Formats: sequence, C-alpha cells, structure tokens
Amino acid sequence: MKKNFLTAAAFSVAAFFAASTIAQAADVTFGGQIMTRYEVNEQSDFSASTDADDFIQSRVRLNADVNVNDSTSAFIQLHSARTWGAAPSAGSVAGTQGSGNASFTPSDADASVGIHQAYFTLKNFATLPVDMKVGRQEIIIDGHRLFGNTVWTVGQQTHDAVLLTHAHDNMSLVYAYITAIEDGAPTGTNLDDKNDVSVQVANFNYQGVLGGAFTATYAYVNDGCGFQNGTQCDGTDNDIHNIGFRQAGQLFGIDYRGEYNYQFGDGRGTANSIGASSTAQFNNPGNTTFDAQGQDIDRSAYMFGVRVGKSFQNVTLKPKLTLWYDYLSGTSNEDQRSGNVGSFNTLFDTGHKYYGLMDNYLTVGAGSGTDGLGLQDIAIKTQISPMPGWTLKADYHWFYTAEGYAATSDGIGDNDNDLGNELDVTLVNKYNANTKILLGYSNYSATATYRNIKGLATGSDSADWAYVMFDVTF
Repeated sequence: MKKNFLTAAAFSVAAFFAASTIAQAADVTFGGQIMTRYEVNEQSDFSASTDADDFIQSRVRLNADVNVNDSTSAFIQLHSARTWGAAPSAGSVAGTQGSGNASFTPSDADASVGIHQAYFTLKNFATLPVDMKVGRQEIIIDGHRLFGNTVWTVGQQTHDAVLLTHAHDNMSLVYAYITAIEDGAPTGTNLDDKNDVSVQVANFNYQGVLGGAFTATYAYVNDGCGFQNGTQCDGTDNDIHNIGFRQAGQLFGIDYRGEYNYQFGDGRGTANSIGASSTAQFNNPGNTTFDAQGQDIDRSAYMFGVRVGKSFQNVTLKPKLTLWYDYLSGTSNEDQRSGNVGSFNTLFDTGHKYYGLMDNYLTVGAGSGTDGLGLQDIAIKTQISPMPGWTLKADYHWFYTAEGYAATSDGIGDNDNDLGNELDVTLVNKYNANTKILLGYSNYSATATYRNIKGLATGSDSADWAYVMFDVTF
C-alpha cells in the first residue's frame, strides 16, 4: 500500500513538472474577464400599461494566449453569457438564458460555456511578409463602421474566418474571408452552396495623411439565399458590394472624421424584407406593377458621415464637445416602382457606437431598423472629467428617416420622417487598472412615425433605460 502510494505521488510530481515545463516552453499567458450588468429595460416598450423589465446579465471569459514558437501562436477564449436565474424554459433576453442554473433547480446543470474565439496565427506565412490568422475571431475595421464586435451585446460578435495582414512603414493591408453561413455540409438537403453566405473584405490603411489616417475598404457579401436578420433563406440573391473611404485624424487641435460608402449588387433579398410601411411596396400590385420575386432588383445605396470635435485638456473638467451627422440612404417610392433598392446595409457594424445607446436602429438597411427608409442622425456629444478616474458623458440625437414615411398604404398622408430624439447619459469610473464601473440612463422620445414603423401601439411617447455595469479584467 505504501509502495503504491509513493509510486502514485512520484507520477503526480513528474506530471506536474512536465506540464510546467511544457507550459513554460510554449509561453502560455492566461487571462479573462467577468462582466456583470444590471438593467432596467424599457427601450422597446412605449406603452404606459406595462412596466419596465429589470434583469442581470453576466459574461465570463477565460483566455489562453500561447506563443508556440517564433512563427506560430494561438489564442483560445472560452465564454459564457447568461441571464441570472434563467432556466432553459424561462423567458429571457435572447441568447443569454443560461442552462438550468435557476435557484429552484436542485442540481446546477449550467452548460452555457462555449468558444468565443479560437484561432492560430502563422507569422510570415509561406516566407511572405504576411501574417495569417485562422479560426473564430472578432473582426474590427475602421472604428466598427461596417465590421465590429457590437461592443454592448453580452455575447459580442465573432466570425469563422481567415485573416491576412501585411504592414510596412505607414501602410497596412488586411484581407479576410468569412464563412458567414454554411448550409448543408457535411449532410443535409442542401448539398451545394446555394444557401451558403460568404463575406470577403479588404482594407487599406495609410498613416500620416492630414494629421491622421486614410483608409479604403472593399467588402463583398455573397448571399444566394436572401438571408436577413436571422430569418431563413428565401431563395433570392442578396449580394452586396461595398466600396468605402474614410479619413480621420486631428488638424489644428480639431478632431475630425469623414467617410463615404457606396453599395451595389443584387437586392432581391432586401426587397422582400422591406416596404411594409412604405407607400409603394415591391410586392403590392395596388401600388406598383413590379414583382420582386420574378425580376432582378438592382441595389444602389450609400452613406456618409462627418464628425468634428474639440477637447480642452488644460482647463478644469477637461471638457470635450463633438458634433456629427450620419446619413444612410433609404428606398424611395420611385425606387420600388422601378425595381431598385436604395437602402444602405450596415453589414456587421457596431450600431451601438453610432446610432444611440438604446440600440433602436440596428440592421438599418435590412428591414428591421427603419423598414428600408434609411436613417439620418444629428448628434451633439459632450464629455467632462469631474474628478480623476471619473468621466461623465451626455449625448443627444435627433433621428429622421432618409425617405419620407406615408401614413397610408396608398401614399396618401403626411410624409413625416421625424423618428424622435434620444438622450444618453453615461458615468464611467476607472475603479482601478483592472476594474471599470459604468452607470447609464437613456430616454427615447418617440414620434407617431417611429411607432408606426416599429409596429408599436400608440400611448406613451417615450421609453427609459438604465443600467449599472461592473467590468473586471485580469
């Protein structure tokens, strides 16, 4: 018995030192995050007859960053996003229900841990000055305008992709191939690629232009099934070619940004998801003779955005003021009559960063944001630092559609494009080097146009939202 115990102990000690030696040789760094957020959520509820919903969500991540050797590295990020107290059958915020971890469940069966990111990187791949990253990863380009990780959603967005990067002096090139939807492989009824969706993006960045950087982006969404906003494929093409330019920097003490994107391609998939509240619907014979299902529909859409801001770092409170304007084109009545889609698609953007913190205008060009009518956003943003480690922000947005909304389906009515106003107040405290605390309050004052587009009942003309969030990284 004593001999067996000593043998087992020896093996345990040997295994421990062997694992330590392997970890040391591979240069493994561990890290992670615990984020907990309490919300009082009324941002989709404009009815005075119902109360706001309050809940707590959390995100837990464990990272392993492995430097295998001089040319190979890997990154693995395990992830759990859940709502406190939510069992599998309980109603909750979509995608964050947890898995059997409610207090009234005798045995904790939470199986909500998955892989958020997992990729390897090959430096100077094939002896070329190109690094290749392969696997599930976040892709963020040009300030999250078309490609971001959503920032606010508990799960955040990742892609199954191959990413190639090349950097030289002030210039960098990025190319990514993304498998967005794979339908039918390796078994299933769809054994070809008709219902698959792939995305390609190329980005050129050059530093040192007008006090900042100039970027040019080309993105191509190859969608043969009309996939829109989580709905099933409808068998119609929905290809998007996007060409964009962006210049951002600082001149004469003024922070600035200007950008323009143009989209073209086949828009049948988009045509089938918009027009429910427009005056001339693609598939409504009473308003147009055009048939979205039977004929080609061309896409021609654009967006532009400008921003200017000034920071005063050498005065009390260190105030900052920013003015901006974004315009996203929409589909007009004439577009629908002639078989054109004019709605700009925000692709994989982080709308939370641009179109108000209450997230009422996500997926703007795909039908659910403003029903294809586009969006105008006029905003004033202010910021002060009342004391070291504290930042207070206040933003105010005026929202309008790009194309007028008609009150009746025959085009008779007030073409009002006023969507309402939003106030966002955020207090940020950098508690320490690893901990950040955020408190926020938002109010959206809606119009009849907004409620009609969103299909909301008339009643209360405003909605409130508040939250407290703790973000700990290690």
